[in-house]
Parts: sequence; C-alpha cells; structure tokens
Amino acid sequence: MKLFVTGIGTDVGKTVAATIITEALEADYWKPVQAGDLDYSDSHKIKEKLSNTKTRIFDNAYALNTPASPHVAAKIDGVVIDLKKIKEPKTKNHLVIEGAGGVLVPLNDSDSIIDLIQPDYKVIVVSRHYLGSINHTLLTIEVLKARGVAVAGIVFSGKENPDSESIILNRTGVRFLGRIDEEPYFDKNVIKEYADLFAETLLEL
Repeated sequence: MKLFVTGIGTDVGKTVAATIITEALEADYWKPVQAGDLDYSDSHKIKEKLSNTKTRIFDNAYALNTPASPHVAAKIDGVVIDLKKIKEPKTKNHLVIEGAGGVLVPLNDSDSIIDLIQPDYKVIVVSRHYLGSINHTLLTIEVLKARGVAVAGIVFSGKENPDSESIILNRTGVRFLGRIDEEPYFDKNVIKEYADLFAETLLEL
C-alpha cells in the first residue's frame, strides 16, 4: 500500500500525521521534495520519533536549501524541479509519501505537488481547524476529485471542532480516519500511542 499524505496548507500537522501513519504500518517513508531545514528535515523528525526498526527512510529527490515554495527554493539553488527525475523508491513494504504544503504548491512553472500523486496512491488529507480551514479543506478535496484522485480519508489535527468536522465530512463524503489532538509534545511514546489507535483503520484502506 502506498499512502500519499497531504495537508490543506502549511503547519497543519502533516508531518506528525505522516509519522503516526508510518509507525502504525511500520511503513517506509519518502518525502520527494524538501525545501529548507535540511539539517533537521521532515525525514529527520520522523526518524527520531519512530519506535519500530522496520521503517526505511528514503532520500529526498530534491533537497532544497531555502524554506519557501519549492519552485522558488529551486530557483534560488539554481535548479529546476523535473518530475521525470523524481523516482519513487522501490520497496516491498508499505510506503508513506509526504507532500510539501498543499496540493497546488508549485514545483516549477507547470507542475504542482498534486502531479506527484500516482494512480496507485491512496491519498490522506490532513486538516487543522482555523478560520478559513473549512474552505481550504473542501477546496483541497474538490481539486483532488477533479483530477480523478480518490481521497482515502481525512485526519483532523489539533483541537476538536465538531461543527467544522461534520460539515466537511457531510459535504465530501470522505472517510474519517481519526483525530490527532493538540498535545504538549510528540515524542516516541505519544506517536506510538496514536499509531496503535490508527493501525486497524489504516490497514482497511
């Protein structure tokens, strides 16, 4: 199983969700494009919070120096992101693929994060409640569906908001996979606790 984890924007808890999903499935992990924080990237963050010894973390296809939209970060580094050079790593294990920001974040003049999603990927959308998040969540799912991408489920991150969650689930018909609460911190133990809660549901996808 290949799970593509995307968010409705930046700082919505996508990497935490990807960590929990990776731990739950003891899956391999791959972030095709990393922009900025190369000394402590999302791959580093995930590696230090996993308890299992099975997960393999694959190198980024593009590791860009500037924390910015990938197309800008690539321009600063003097490169152009080429989708043909982004090769999915080969593994017999489950694979969790993490996007960068939202689905329409540009990679170059013509391609966006959504163009990394392959037909055999199951997409999980991570949503976090804030003013405007309903619109951002519905837009994200609408764009994915318009491209013929099936959304396997949605994870809500942060404080519970029943009104927002119910309207999103009712409008989209997308499966609710679970909620990641506003925790004081996410260490190995907390990640493992959530992984145990999510495992059965994820294996049903």
